[in-house]
Amino acid sequence: MADLFADQAPAHPPEAAAANAPLADRLRPKNLDQVVGQEHLTGPDAAIGRMVAAGKLSSMVLWGPPGTGKTTIARLLADAVDVRFVAISAVFSGVADLKKIFAEARQMAKAGQHTLLFVDEVHRFNRAQQDGFLPYVEDGTVTLVGATTENPSFELNAALLSRCQVLILRRLDHRALETLIARAETDAGRSLPVTDEARAALIASADGDGRFLLNQVETLFDVDLDGPLDAVGLSALLHRRVAVYDKDREGHYNLISALHKSLRGSDPQSALYYLARMLVAGEEPLYVLRRLTRFASEDIGLADPQALVQCLAAKDSYDFLGSPEGELAIVQACLYLATAPKSNAAYVAQKSAWRSASDTGSLIPPAHILNAPTKLMKDIGYGKDYAYDHDAEEGFSGQDYWPEEMEPQTYYQPTSRGFEAKVAERIAYWDQMRSKRAKENDDIE
Repeated sequence: MADLFADQAPAHPPEAAAANAPLADRLRPKNLDQVVGQEHLTGPDAAIGRMVAAGKLSSMVLWGPPGTGKTTIARLLADAVDVRFVAISAVFSGVADLKKIFAEARQMAKAGQHTLLFVDEVHRFNRAQQDGFLPYVEDGTVTLVGATTENPSFELNAALLSRCQVLILRRLDHRALETLIARAETDAGRSLPVTDEARAALIASADGDGRFLLNQVETLFDVDLDGPLDAVGLSALLHRRVAVYDKDREGHYNLISALHKSLRGSDPQSALYYLARMLVAGEEPLYVLRRLTRFASEDIGLADPQALVQCLAAKDSYDFLGSPEGELAIVQACLYLATAPKSNAAYVAQKSAWRSASDTGSLIPPAHILNAPTKLMKDIGYGKDYAYDHDAEEGFSGQDYWPEEMEPQTYYQPTSRGFEAKVAERIAYWDQMRSKRAKENDDIE
């Protein structure tokens, strides 16, 4: 039935269609010089600028947040070097679509027309589908330009990555977003109906997403207002963009890494910021508490034994109160960890002891510290000459507890920070006493 209407005129003439197009489409750049915020890629000495100047494109992956110009750059690249542009989305396309595109590209190549294949959301293709691109990219049937919001290192095949340049697009900064608003005002022939304070709030709410900003601007131009909106009025009219945060994606791991390193760096202010970023974006509070508890042992340890107690208390408080009231206990634990003295001595000791246990296998402890619950065990020497420390002078016997085939090791080396400084004093005292007792025993022998 579709063929019956193939020759009919469109419902709206092209001029009307363009006028009715969303603002973001009407303001789409016509050349690479008009792309904002990505000058590190499009400038004359940058990767894309050099390709265009040479008139030859290599396959690439454009990696960046939403609304930063990935699709626009792909279209402009095809125009700049005069090649055929074909666009698909991995969300809606499958193997059959790709086979058709590759067959058409080969036919067009015979006629002297090269094809740039733009694949939006390229990370949505599975590994086998990604492998399907390889021969066509390798023999030059198509120049592949993939767009992704996810880290290509995790989401794309190594074989495909090796044939593509990865170009990183940046979040649009304040200046770039301001430029987009100015272009929208020129298109509308009037100023945006907001105060300066509301204008700044509007830019901040976009969170670096140019498309989102222009959609908000279009809404402001479309509504009837009695006067310029202030920041409060703007907030009431428009919804703030939800922060980009996928719990199983790179953003999740970036934020937890930033929180961990801010805590380790004893910066309570930045630690609290990243904690807020995670919880506001919908992270599971118990996941955050698990990471804080791990930090208490890994990066503080005995420098402040209360750090672990604080984390477990915060977990109990959150279990009891839930959100949002219980989140204050998480904040308290976070601030405690950030301001506590730091030591990774316990963490280093664990790694070293585990390695030693793996290397030494099944060495038997010395007989004098083996339990002897039976007469036979006593007869063969289990427990013989064990010195009960509570009966020794100063409650310390100084006996050797290492396997006979193994030299004593030093795994745990406390720092001079916090409570661990006292622990270091105790260990030094015991080491001195152990040497003294060993010397006394040698003199007796």
